[in-house]
Amino acid sequence: MEKYMIIDGERVSFTDEKNILAVIRKAGIILPTFCYYSDLSIYGACRMCVVEDKWGGIVASCSTPPKHEMEIYTNTPQLYYHRKRILELLLAAHCRDCTTCEKNGKCKLQELAKRFGIPGVRFENTNPIRPIDRSSKAIVKDPNKCILCGDCVRVCNEIQHVGAIDFANRGSKMIISTAFGRDLADTNCVNCGQCAAVCPTGAITIKNDTHDVWEAIHDPKKRVVMQIAPAVRVAIGEAFGYEPGENTIGKLIASLRKLGVDAIFDTSVGADLTIMEESAELVETLSEEGRKYPLFTSCCPGWIRFVETKYPHLMKYVSTSKSPMEMFGAVIKEYYKKLDKEEGKETVSVAIMPCTAKKYEASREEFVRNSRPDVDYVLTSEEVIGMFKEIGIRFDRLEPEAYDMPFSIYSGAGVIFGATGGVTEAAVRRVVADKSPKALKDIEFIGTRGMAGTKICELDLGERTVRIGIVSGLGNAEELIKKIESGEEHFDFVEVMACPGGCVAGAGQPFARSTEKRLRAEGLYKNDKALQIKRSENNPIVKNLYDDLLKNREHELLHVHYPGHKADA
Repeated sequence: MEKYMIIDGERVSFTDEKNILAVIRKAGIILPTFCYYSDLSIYGACRMCVVEDKWGGIVASCSTPPKHEMEIYTNTPQLYYHRKRILELLLAAHCRDCTTCEKNGKCKLQELAKRFGIPGVRFENTNPIRPIDRSSKAIVKDPNKCILCGDCVRVCNEIQHVGAIDFANRGSKMIISTAFGRDLADTNCVNCGQCAAVCPTGAITIKNDTHDVWEAIHDPKKRVVMQIAPAVRVAIGEAFGYEPGENTIGKLIASLRKLGVDAIFDTSVGADLTIMEESAELVETLSEEGRKYPLFTSCCPGWIRFVETKYPHLMKYVSTSKSPMEMFGAVIKEYYKKLDKEEGKETVSVAIMPCTAKKYEASREEFVRNSRPDVDYVLTSEEVIGMFKEIGIRFDRLEPEAYDMPFSIYSGAGVIFGATGGVTEAAVRRVVADKSPKALKDIEFIGTRGMAGTKICELDLGERTVRIGIVSGLGNAEELIKKIESGEEHFDFVEVMACPGGCVAGAGQPFARSTEKRLRAEGLYKNDKALQIKRSENNPIVKNLYDDLLKNREHELLHVHYPGHKADA
């Protein structure tokens, strides 16, 4: 028997929808919400999604399961009054510096206030002005803009298993706080920024470094060199009307040149170097008999921070290979060292990343050489979008341009780093003996692809079978670690990305739900197919680097030793 609800007088069928809200959306009605995300638990705090039943009762549609022949109304005088009063009360307790807020134009509270025609705020803001926490290298926490929707708390606890923030106090004194009110930098925060991604207002935002980068661009004594992460190309265009997954790298390069950037390269070159070094480590670990723990990847700084704070005993099993950004940052600084001396300039290395944790990574002392960081500034996709809009660039009107020499060639293996499973597939392409086109095609089907939070695959290397785990989202990483430690699972290699879906879903990207994440990942694989070079070892730039700039310096420039890492084990 077909089950149905009656919504605003019309029948709407439903099957496995978990709540009334999903059925209402199926009917083509967008109810306002603040605290509802399908990937998170039901909280039901904002009450904006309430509906009225046929008896005049009010229920929250997000936390009420659908029932056969249930009759509800989504737009009644009572609901209209109710929603407007909630918005007025939220606005009354909210900082009103909207024009200078990082979320201006993208704020859910601002959007709904306009949607419901709130002409002004009748109530006084009696909340005390609380200090803004700018201690973190990655994010800024402004409690004066918080509406207590709890999205940040739930993503930090349920998806990431970090628990750096939670509710504190009760009633009108309730706030979102760290333990004991510490600065965010003094907690176990991993800087993944997923809290900022789901925050509907400007209460948690990405730390903005565009001012410093503008100063560097405008300084004639500085050479600004930028590298662009693979995942950026399939997301940044969304801000200018392009579909998720469309590769806009040529227009991005053209736009950066209009900003005044001196040289532009692709971080995929760094990814190729990472594969060369990390796959060599993998081959070495495979020869170790009776090894309990796998080789864990080291590309994701959010994951590194998670291990350091929660599982420090596992640091010795994390690859010593630097992330692609840091490898390439070291190469860029070394390459321009002689030219800087000749021209009396200073090279400023800027990385455009989908990730907020990269800001923290760039600031770590492990990546400072000769009193200078290898990467001076990290800009997220959103920050770069803001810079383009600031000077009026018509992104859609620009003709695509190419990267600069000498680092203009990269492999498809480096490009797919941006999707969960991409690092593993790139490493597999490197270690398998069969380099034929058929073998390359077969690798696509061993289980590395797809947006599942946990993937397990096996690779037959002839003399042995390698078992591989792939996880995205730190909650999934923790579950896998528990299984490894209990002996329930054994792996030789484990890839971890802190953000669910991988770098394509980084908190520095335009906000994406599951469909957009999938399309972005597909965009990277399409880019890979269009490239002539598929394997990192076939990149002539990589070969030249090993023969020249990196010769006898691979360990110094391409590897890192964190506290508790292999060198200290």
